[in-house]
Amino acid sequence: MKTELLAPAGSREKLNTAVYFGADAVYLAGKDFGLRAYCDNFTQSELTQAVHFCHAQGKKVYVTLNIYASDADLRPMTEYACFLTQAGVDGVIVSDPGVIACLRETVPALPIHLSTQANTTNSASARFWARQGVRRIVLARETSIDDIRRIRDAIPPDVELEAFVHGAMCVAYSGRCLLSAVTTGRSGNRGECAQSCRWEYALCEKTREDEYFPVAQDGRGTYILNSKDLNMLPYLGKLMDAGVTSFKIEGRAKTAYYLATVVNAYRRALDGFMSAKDYVPPASLLEEPYKTSHRAFHTGFYFGQAEQFPQSAKTQQSYEMSAVVLSGGNEATVEQRNRFRVGDELEILSPGAAFGKTIRVADLRDVDGAPVTDAKIVQQRLLLSVDTPLSAGDILRRKCIP
Repeated sequence: MKTELLAPAGSREKLNTAVYFGADAVYLAGKDFGLRAYCDNFTQSELTQAVHFCHAQGKKVYVTLNIYASDADLRPMTEYACFLTQAGVDGVIVSDPGVIACLRETVPALPIHLSTQANTTNSASARFWARQGVRRIVLARETSIDDIRRIRDAIPPDVELEAFVHGAMCVAYSGRCLLSAVTTGRSGNRGECAQSCRWEYALCEKTREDEYFPVAQDGRGTYILNSKDLNMLPYLGKLMDAGVTSFKIEGRAKTAYYLATVVNAYRRALDGFMSAKDYVPPASLLEEPYKTSHRAFHTGFYFGQAEQFPQSAKTQQSYEMSAVVLSGGNEATVEQRNRFRVGDELEILSPGAAFGKTIRVADLRDVDGAPVTDAKIVQQRLLLSVDTPLSAGDILRRKCIP
């Protein structure tokens, strides 16, 4: 089975970014039935266009239908699945057994990928789902490397295994969280998670109304439900050896800059692991995930227990996106995304040979040719002269000032 790098696409811009920086496939949602209700998501016409675009690039598109459905959802979901079949999507991601049964009956040719929400953690469960016609199992995040190896050995060779390799982790078992629904009325199991696990909490003794007792790690409080982020960039070879063929990045709600940084890093690392068994990612590549928004990193459950990070739920990053390149060459047109000035050193984020090189901003003009010394107008189009040729889609980023 072919190895696949799978990236999130919460909008068309993010889809384009994922494809440009090297994803083999993207996963996205329509306006209903997915677990990221507050992303931009795709209308039917937008989704059809996205499928055509990806297929023209030799990429695949998977659509999430992974809510836990009520009876009222079943008919519209199957009708939507008929549309997805006609649109040519390459698979749907489903967690609910009833939905799987309906899809198998209504659109038997549509490949079904079992969502991580179904929490497949053992070989018996994997065999069961394979018998239901599931073509790919998205493993529970609670599985270890040894668990994955046993599951791979227990199922037919044509059933694929997909595993998360990067991004946010959920405190609840395989993401089956009730906390958001209890605290805000927004159900995480229907795509409306309010990230209640990232909030600051205190204790309250029930007979002392309105008296709160802080549980403090430091001056900012404590975040006892806050999980560390997953980062398996150095260990993709171990997952490959265990039988994983699709490597999934989390983050449909993250920024395009996050997506570009992470997809680019994993594309380069995955290519390295596929080319040589003893490949070791260089230190410069391992630094990439730190250059975009992240919490403290960990390896999840792959080598033991995942870890909480009670000190803070705040994210951090060492670089910020300054501009995106609209047209390349040595005289590039760029679109401003964060303020930068003449004299600043910008680093190039690119899937090509320019990756990691730096430029010093010297000759910067507006589209009428007038000199610009301070790029502070949001999304202003600018002309930038550079020694290193740029390509459309590349990103320029600047080190964050402490």
